[in-house]
Amino acid sequence: MHEAIDSHFGTRTCHRRSGSDCDSLQRIFANGGAIDRTGATPMSDIKDASLAQSGKRRIEWAERDMPVLRAVRKQFEKEKPFAGKTLAAVLHVTAETANLMRTLKAGGANVYLAASNPLSTQDDVAAALVQEYGIETFAIKGESKQTFFKHIEALIAQKPQLTMDDGADLVSTIHKDHADLLPQMIGGTEETTTGVIRLRAMHRDHALKMPIVAVNDAKTKNLFDNRYGTGQSTLDGIIRATDTLIAGKTFVVAGYGWCGKGLAMRAKGMGAGVIVTEVDPIKALEAAMDGFFVTTMDVAAPLGDIFCTVTGNVDVIVERHFKLMKDGAIVCNSGHFDVEVNLNDLKKIAAGEPKSVRENVQEYRVAGKRIYVLAEGRLVNLAAAEGHPASVMDMSFATQALASAWLATQKTLLAPAIYDVPLEIEQKVSELKLSSMGLAIDSLTPAQTKYLESWQHGT
Repeated sequence: MHEAIDSHFGTRTCHRRSGSDCDSLQRIFANGGAIDRTGATPMSDIKDASLAQSGKRRIEWAERDMPVLRAVRKQFEKEKPFAGKTLAAVLHVTAETANLMRTLKAGGANVYLAASNPLSTQDDVAAALVQEYGIETFAIKGESKQTFFKHIEALIAQKPQLTMDDGADLVSTIHKDHADLLPQMIGGTEETTTGVIRLRAMHRDHALKMPIVAVNDAKTKNLFDNRYGTGQSTLDGIIRATDTLIAGKTFVVAGYGWCGKGLAMRAKGMGAGVIVTEVDPIKALEAAMDGFFVTTMDVAAPLGDIFCTVTGNVDVIVERHFKLMKDGAIVCNSGHFDVEVNLNDLKKIAAGEPKSVRENVQEYRVAGKRIYVLAEGRLVNLAAAEGHPASVMDMSFATQALASAWLATQKTLLAPAIYDVPLEIEQKVSELKLSSMGLAIDSLTPAQTKYLESWQHGT
């Protein structure tokens, strides 16, 4: 299927504002992703333009639960922080992301969007972005790895000054293959744990040549999006894919960062017995004191009914673990890249080819036992469900939009480094969210402020 998609553009829809033919898109892909500049107009690459109305309804439904982002959009419409600037975004193409793109466009940005994961795209949303909102989009659910990187190249060909990343593929590709663009880069934002890890590694190696705001590290992102969003949406993906009952199952969560905390909490809340595996002794202690059984994956492997990795690392579940698993074990991943569950190891020991038994479920036979892998080891919450609810992405994307505007409006270019989201942005997002929920908080009195700022007062 992927080869057909790569080779025959007639199997999907290409869109150009000035015409209906696919000539310039074919030039993009024939040239390895570089747009032919001989008069070619930027083209989108989507599955089916006729899905646009369905996508628009989905986008408008999500917008209902994104009051903070709506407020930011109104601010951007007045201030135009991105006027004259091109912004390339490689993100999960969902209804919530669509509302972020609309906000950036309202701020004056020339916006180009590509998928950050081959299975996370909502094709109707991609169609609506192109047809209804005029945002060039390169994303098709199920696209091959080759097409995935050609889409990134199509964005880079627009010579962006600003970037947004889920996983750092856009920024790393610019550094590796398009270093000539780095002098013009104003900066970028990164919204995932995995991406921030990669970018910090680049900075340590003195390889990072542009400023990056680590949106993932913002409290208005990780305390809520990573914890509550991942916890709920991952279970949603598992249940949609398998129709399994969580209550009474032994649920193994690999990793106890904010995503793992949220997933463990939600699984426990649905009646599962939860085992946590960790490599960090502090996080392991925290999991134990939160009431979870902490052990190694070797010990957990024969005990678990459902396994989910949320570590951001490679080879969390490997050959020896598969061999120990019970008949009917369900294995999935909710980390950004499909490297946490080593499927090559599983294929090596499995009898024959995997069998598709349900949408997003493949059955492997190992020594007479059945092991079920969900969503090809990719992000199960986006591949098998719809990702995080809009109300939690509201804060993440408002933070992302404001952080990008902060970058775009600096009077002088920032030095290449990893930057935290400014505290005033986090406070603004939090205040707007509280207000939208009808909640109020106290204010410090002058005496309280003075007490907190002094050191003379004691017992």
